[in-house]
Amino acid sequence: MPHTAQWKVSLHLFEDDDGTTKAHVVLNTGTTALTAHGTAHCHPVDTNVPEIGDELAAGRAMNNLAQQLLNIADRDIQNMGAPQPSTRQVAGWPM
Repeated sequence: MPHTAQWKVSLHLFEDDDGTTKAHVVLNTGTTALTAHGTAHCHPVDTNVPEIGDELAAGRAMNNLAQQLLNIADRDIQNMGAPQPSTRQVAGWPM
């Protein structure tokens, strides 16, 4: 049976008074909303390139969101009574 879904992601980036770039991401599945955060700090001797801080903070927030989704999927699989594998196998490129 085919299945389609549309999930919406909102990503907000901002820099605080200390020069820390912060990312706040919200995933809305229509039935659930997950929130994740990420930060980036510019080292005092490095050139301040805001785009790099945005990329790092956003990537860290998205990584946090991805981990939350994987944890939820693992819990849902266990709740379905599937046996727990001894090692986690993930399709695609190794991380």
